[in-house]
Amino acid sequence: LFDGIYPFYPQQRKAAVFDISTVIVIVVILTLACSFLLIIPGIRGQARLYWTLRVLLSLFVGVVIVVVQFTGDWETGWVQANTSYKSFSHVQVNVDIGLHIGLSGVNVTLRGNPVNQINETINYNEHFPWNFGADYDRSYSEGLKKGLPSPILYVAEKFSTQSPCAVHRQYRIAGHYASAMLWVAFCTWIISNILFSMPVLVYGGYMLLVTGAFMIFSLLSFSTVRNSPMCLIRIGIRTLHIAYGGSFWLMLAIGLLCFMAGITIVAMHHLNLDLLKAFFDLREDKAEEYQEMPEVFVNPNFMNKGL
Repeated sequence: LFDGIYPFYPQQRKAAVFDISTVIVIVVILTLACSFLLIIPGIRGQARLYWTLRVLLSLFVGVVIVVVQFTGDWETGWVQANTSYKSFSHVQVNVDIGLHIGLSGVNVTLRGNPVNQINETINYNEHFPWNFGADYDRSYSEGLKKGLPSPILYVAEKFSTQSPCAVHRQYRIAGHYASAMLWVAFCTWIISNILFSMPVLVYGGYMLLVTGAFMIFSLLSFSTVRNSPMCLIRIGIRTLHIAYGGSFWLMLAIGLLCFMAGITIVAMHHLNLDLLKAFFDLREDKAEEYQEMPEVFVNPNFMNKGL
């Protein structure tokens, strides 16, 4: 206590909606997509549809690979409970408590039902990083000094290095290797686009398979955290359970999509190359492909002199 007042923020903090890195990536990709849409009317015929499908699908794969690096919903969980709001106080509040685990840290969300209770606005979203170069315990200690609500500190303490749960190290290493795999997948995605533009279609298909493989490897790396039992997170009489979130399932879907696209391109290269060239707008006209010798006009006077 400071002069009989609990050490909370002088002003209530708003819950975060988007990470600034995520916003930057989305804006860049949307700029590229809009630029392409401006030139798409210049492409004639059926090739316009093929170009639109290829470019937008490729941009979507690239933006997903980068954005999920900064999202916090690889694992998520929510629980509604009646719990104490402040330390050393028996006042109970009804709140929704959310846990959002990403590759670089954990977000703990606290939202009141209703938001305004006990003359305060209960709407918090606190981030505690564990990526390399960040100090999770220091962030947790700063939360203690700020006087964060008790439910947030209780959930965040489960992931500290001093916690008996002992999951901090495994989450940190799993997130680090999953992030590294995704950056490799992003590089192979760039290489596949370069190969498609050269054009070396079959090798571009192989690189799509490699891209999908590294996406799956990142999921396998992150899923290793399930090998160690997680401590129960009890809020009042309720238990907060976590499960794989949107980013995890989105990466699984995109990885399988890259596998399907890569297998299709490789199969079409060996089974129907003309159809594959038509999809990539590389098929030459038959008249040009099998061009015959044009008709020749001979000057008879010149031929007689020659004889």
